[in-house]
Amino acid sequence: MWSNLAGGSRSHLCERRRALLRCILTILRNIMNLMHMRHFWLAGVVLAAVLALLPFSFHAERHLETATRVEGSEAESVAEELASRFRSPFVDRVVLVIQGLPPADSEGGEQALATIVEGLKEEPGVSGIVSHLDLRDPIFLGRGGATFVLVGLASTEGPVESLVPKLQERVISLQNRLRGRYPTVKIELTGETPLNFDIRKASADDVQHAESLVIPATLVLLLVAFGSVVAALIPLAVGQLAIATTLAIAGFLALHFHLSILVQNMAAMLGLGLGIDYALLMVSRFREAICAGHNGLQASLIAARQAGNTLLISASTVAIGFLALLTVPISEIRSIGVAGFLVAGMSLLLATTVVPAVLAVLGPRINAGRLPFTARLDADRAARTGNRWRQWGKVIVAHPWLAIFLAGVPLLLLATQAARLDTSLPRGNWLPPAAESVHALHTLEQMDRAGVVQSLRVILELPTDSIAQTDSGWNTLDRFTKRLASDPRADRVLSITTMAESNRSSLSNLSRETRRTFLSRDGRAALLEVLPAASVSLRDQVNWVRELRKTGAAALTGIPGATLRIGGIPALNADYQTIVGDRFASVLVLVVVGTLVALLAGFRSLFAALKAIALNLLSVGASFGALVLVFQDGHGSSLLGVHEGTGSVFPIVPIVAFAIVFGLSMDYEVFLVARVLEARRSGLSEMDAIPEGLARTAGLITSAAAIMIVVFAAFTFGNFLVVKMIGFTLAVAVFIDATLVRIVIGPALLRIAGDWNWWPGGLAAARRTPVMASGE
Repeated sequence: MWSNLAGGSRSHLCERRRALLRCILTILRNIMNLMHMRHFWLAGVVLAAVLALLPFSFHAERHLETATRVEGSEAESVAEELASRFRSPFVDRVVLVIQGLPPADSEGGEQALATIVEGLKEEPGVSGIVSHLDLRDPIFLGRGGATFVLVGLASTEGPVESLVPKLQERVISLQNRLRGRYPTVKIELTGETPLNFDIRKASADDVQHAESLVIPATLVLLLVAFGSVVAALIPLAVGQLAIATTLAIAGFLALHFHLSILVQNMAAMLGLGLGIDYALLMVSRFREAICAGHNGLQASLIAARQAGNTLLISASTVAIGFLALLTVPISEIRSIGVAGFLVAGMSLLLATTVVPAVLAVLGPRINAGRLPFTARLDADRAARTGNRWRQWGKVIVAHPWLAIFLAGVPLLLLATQAARLDTSLPRGNWLPPAAESVHALHTLEQMDRAGVVQSLRVILELPTDSIAQTDSGWNTLDRFTKRLASDPRADRVLSITTMAESNRSSLSNLSRETRRTFLSRDGRAALLEVLPAASVSLRDQVNWVRELRKTGAAALTGIPGATLRIGGIPALNADYQTIVGDRFASVLVLVVVGTLVALLAGFRSLFAALKAIALNLLSVGASFGALVLVFQDGHGSSLLGVHEGTGSVFPIVPIVAFAIVFGLSMDYEVFLVARVLEARRSGLSEMDAIPEGLARTAGLITSAAAIMIVVFAAFTFGNFLVVKMIGFTLAVAVFIDATLVRIVIGPALLRIAGDWNWWPGGLAAARRTPVMASGE
């Protein structure tokens, strides 16, 4: 009986255990279903948000600025001081270049000029006008009767460049009014603000031109990679959505922060690259699962779980580089950081939410629209490609030192050229050639008056004497004016002393606008407009600014306690170069350390992380060397529309290219090393795991790199030289990284290091956690 009772008890206990197990399984199944529902719910929310943002992307450009802002710089402080302390009407100004009229000092010329001036005064936003009618100075008289008018601008709504279109309309109206009497009259705007405005248009045109080249070429590459129209269209759609959402969000941010027009260039360049790259990985893993016999839902969950981890690490390394750019107090560089961070985040979000949901719905239909030349099964094609890369991997692991020597020596030689990198302003004419403001600037150059646009705006402040009320203060300013004018680099120096003829008693004869422009309200500070000579290059102007600042006001005037502040375009360029040079090392450290931490967290391996850092530095160095040879030295630059060497590269290029390249190059390292680590955790030796990792990832890496190269290369054919340089550097870096570095040097180093690759916890992690990133 006891045995029966015991048996009954055990049977009842087993039934209870079975019921409990069934209950647990039911709960787990419900949780999985709930998670699946939430996954689709999240994808729906993300897609709805993206679609809601799309209309705003078309208007983002109008909120982006073309003016360069260097926060806390001396040039910026001069502009602020002229606006607040002087209340000058010419803090922001344009130059109206006039041709085809009688000379300005003739009766007919004065009448025509008066018509133009009166018409300009009616335009809202015009805060001041100075012409030959106000100052009978020969500076306004150019060759062939040409003259110019200085027009001050003040905008109460939006950036000052928003006034340019209406001012252009006014100028056209005035030109048409005068054309009946003077058929050859021509009036054009130039100056910093119109030049920035035209750069905006050139930038937008470059983006449209690049996209028109990139999208068809990218579609072809995706069709070759997948052999299916549907599979090819998904990554392309993700890239376009990533661009649109980035521009829309940037447009909202620009309402509160200064964001540069470079946002749209970077969004287009990186959105097409990263968005397609990440979606390519997800679609590839999904198709592998479909070929393995899983249904659409199962395959999408596998792709989201396995490839999603890899994308998270890859996007993190990219984002780190862009976040580091936010530490540089220059609007252009911070704007690129914002654009890159948004693109990386949106590409990751779309690829890990919307794409898996779409793939789950498509299922086997992912292969719809199969092309005729891809009639063989995808599994067969993948096997053949994998076998070729597996054989390549076996060659590398058999001769690792030879592989490192053959691939490493050329890259090191190329990287040594980076030591000659010159980050001063490039020589030559690199402004958009078709722009009206550029034509007008060239006209000023022919008049030997281009210095009006590129003037040094020097503020001299005396410690005690009032310039307006004391002879000593007046004489100090007069001596300083003459000292600057005696410099061979100066064409003219304009100050209150040159305006008031001989002595301060003539101040009362000057117009209110002139006094406000050249003399502060308290009379202790004065502005000197130093017009550089035509022969002085932009680089020489920057050096001149630095020389004056280093010498100091006390030495230049002989007055202890006197101060000197220099603004204007040359000073802004000097401040820009100085800040970029000072911050480059800190950005480098932030990017390297941040990337190292991300890789340590992902791989739990010190050597794998350090190796990735070292290889990335090699890729960056080699790409900088190519930049020096092609653009700085001019070897082959004519193929990119640059007819001769620029002698230097823009200061923005190295710091931005480093931050971008370091993150992008890490993608392929993560793809490869994660697969090798997975193979090691499955029990393969290092000799077998490396070829297996190459077999699984090399085809994907080359396809993704080919798309990246096409995207970046397309931007080298525009008219924006700084974007040309950045696009070229990125294209070269990706090409080098995806070929010699990741396919040759990286596997060879893995072979040499052996088990040290995964020290201290890379292999041990397999016993505690699921395999990371097995989806690449």
